[in-house]
Amino acid sequence: MSDCANDASFLSGMVTERRLSRIEAILAQRTRYMTVALEDIYQSQNTSAVLRTCECFGVQDVHIIENYNRFSVNPMVLKGSDKWLNIYRYRQTDSNTANAVDRLKSEGYRVIATSLHEGSVELNSFDVERGKFVIVFGNEHQGVSEYMLRHADEYLRIPMYGFTQSFNISVSAGIILSRFIEKIRNSNVVWQLTNPEKDRLRAEWLQTSINK
Repeated sequence: MSDCANDASFLSGMVTERRLSRIEAILAQRTRYMTVALEDIYQSQNTSAVLRTCECFGVQDVHIIENYNRFSVNPMVLKGSDKWLNIYRYRQTDSNTANAVDRLKSEGYRVIATSLHEGSVELNSFDVERGKFVIVFGNEHQGVSEYMLRHADEYLRIPMYGFTQSFNISVSAGIILSRFIEKIRNSNVVWQLTNPEKDRLRAEWLQTSINK
C-alpha cells in the first residue's frame, strides 16, 4: 500500500461516513484529461469564478501564469472551491508563460489558446479525443499573449452572433468547460484519475475536511 493510501486509511477514521462517501463519489468524477491555464488575469473575481467553475465541473488542475498581474482571489466568489483543486503558479522568472507551456507540453498536453486567431475552431468542431489538453484563457484586455499564440498547438473560439466580439472570461470558461466535460464523458478516452492520483487526493481532501 502506498504512503498516500496509508495516510488516507488513518485519516478516514476522523471523518463521518457521509464525508467519506462524498469524497469517493467526487474522486470518481475528477479529471486531469482537461485542464485550464489562466494567463495574467487582472480581476480577482474573474480568477475566482473560473476556479469555482473548474471545481464544479471536476477539473482538478488549474495553472496560473503571472507575468504582470499577481494571482488574487475574491473569497465571496470563490466560496472555498480552491481547497479542492491543485493550483500551479508560474511567477518566478521573466518567462513564466514559456515555463508553463514547456511544462504542460512535457506532460503531454495539447495547448489550446482561446482566440479569434486564424485557423481557430468552434466548440462543436474541437476533437477531445486527440489527446489531453489545456485550455488557455488570456487577460481581460488583450487576451492571450503573443508568445502563447505562437506556441499554442490549436486555437479555439466560441461562436457569437452579436456586435460584441468576446465574452467575459468567466462566462467563456463556463461555456467551454460545460461543453467539453460532456464531450469527454461521452467519448472513448480514459478521462478518470489513476488509482495513485486518487490516493493522493483522497489523503489531501481528508486532511482538508479535518482542518475545516
